[in-house]
Amino acid sequence: MMHTVAQYEVPQMTSCFTDLFGESYQPKMAVVVVQKRISTRIFCRSPRTGLENPPPGTVVDHTITRRGIYDFFLVSQKVRQGTVTPTHYTVVHDSSTLKPDHMQRMAYKMTHMYYNWPGTIRVPAPCQYAHKLAFLVGQSLHKDPALELADRLFFL
Repeated sequence: MMHTVAQYEVPQMTSCFTDLFGESYQPKMAVVVVQKRISTRIFCRSPRTGLENPPPGTVVDHTITRRGIYDFFLVSQKVRQGTVTPTHYTVVHDSSTLKPDHMQRMAYKMTHMYYNWPGTIRVPAPCQYAHKLAFLVGQSLHKDPALELADRLFFL
């Protein structure tokens, strides 16, 4: 999946910028794949109870991450019962000047921006909005997408 995004989707996005704004327009961008269905669990030691869930905002960007790949795990929500599952972020393209700490902080802050929930959610708000919109379109539109979109980058 990461290979597909890096090899096909990123070049399509950059070519769209060139087509729309010309060769001189070279925006800085970061493309991040967000995965919430993972089996990784993170715990922190507590002198009181032994092991417990880490607090919201906990980032792990070493030891359990993959070598040679810019990725990190983020715990963004607090669970009342059970074990919290972190979200895995993989940066597949980064031409921005953001430091890893800033990228991680921005990911965490965007989990606060979903207006249908009073606290944080597992994924950044734009991901949740895209998921909701895709579900709505999937339930509402009962026809195939236009053939003109077959070889283009489209989101729904």
